Amino acid sequence: MILNSLFLLLMGSPDGGGGGYLNLIFLGLIFAVFYFFIIRPQTKKQKEIREKVENLEKGDKVITSGGLVGHVNKIEDDYILMEIHKDVKARIMKNAISDVNPQKDDNS
Repeated sequence: MILNSLFLLLMGSPDGGGGGYLNLIFLGLIFAVFYFFIIRPQTKKQKEIREKVENLEKGDKVITSGGLVGHVNKIEDDYILMEIHKDVKARIMKNAISDVNPQKDDNS
């Protein structure tokens, strides 16, 4: 009974005046869904990657945003020297690192 009354109150009158509360509730619900299922996990993942990049060590396996996979050979201020293959090295900006895999896999 109370729930039905509340729903009718939020819906407003049938002639279209004063039904804005229900629309505001739906907009708030949509924003909450976007925040908890899209925005929050993405910022959490970015923060985790940023912490991994700050804690890079020589020998860590990294993946760049361009798709290069290699091991860290030397760490500088804003750059790393990454060994892609035996005797093939590339200087990569730390901003271009998209993933750091702490498992040192020497099979690749």
